[in-house]
Amino acid sequence: MLNRLKPVVGDWYRDEQGSVFEVVAFEEDAGIIEIQYFDGAVEELDIDSWFGQMLTRSAAPEDWSGPFDDLEADDFGDTETARHYDEGNPLDTFDWNE
Repeated sequence: MLNRLKPVVGDWYRDEQGSVFEVVAFEEDAGIIEIQYFDGAVEELDIDSWFGQMLTRSAAPEDWSGPFDDLEADDFGDTETARHYDEGNPLDTFDWNE
């Protein structure tokens, strides 16, 4: 038994190859652990495979975009430039007498 870390859903781990993953499900009765790597790949491990690895706890990645390979720059938040109206106030063109 190489690993004594119990799988905890929501916790992040690093394996001996340096891959970072999160435990997304743990069916204790069935002995099945479902993990999701940072790149989005999902894998299912049995309890013996889990405890047969050298694992360390890891912090969650700061960059949340790993599983999403089709994001554009606009998907990361407010990246649009401010719009400036050089023509003056848009209400100046409104006909107030109608």
